[in-house]
Amino acid sequence: MAVAAKKKKAKKGTKLQPLGERIVVEREESLEKTAGGIFLPGGAQDKPSRGTVISVGEGRILKDGSRSPLQVKPGDQVIFTSYGPDEIKIGDDEYLLMREDDVLAIIE
Repeated sequence: MAVAAKKKKAKKGTKLQPLGERIVVEREESLEKTAGGIFLPGGAQDKPSRGTVISVGEGRILKDGSRSPLQVKPGDQVIFTSYGPDEIKIGDDEYLLMREDDVLAIIE
C-alpha cells in the first residue's frame, strides 16, 4: 500500500554543515490518509524515501588530494535509499545525514 507524501518546508534556524561527501536531508512528512481515503495510525505509516537537501559537504577527497564536487545541491528534491541515512534530531526538527551515494535520483 503506497502512502502519499506531503511536502515539508525546511526550517531556516538550524544550520548543519556535513563533512566530506555527506549531505543533510529533511524527509517529507507522510500523510495520514491513503489515496483511497483510508486513515492510517502513526505506526502503520511508511516513512517516505523522498526529501529536500538542506546542506551538502565539500565533496569526496580524491587520491591526488583534490575534491570531487557533489552532484546534489541545497534545495534539490531527492529520492534516497531507506537503509542508508542516520536520523538526527535537533530540537523538534528531524534530519537525515547520509552519503551522496545513498541518493538514487534528483526530482526535477
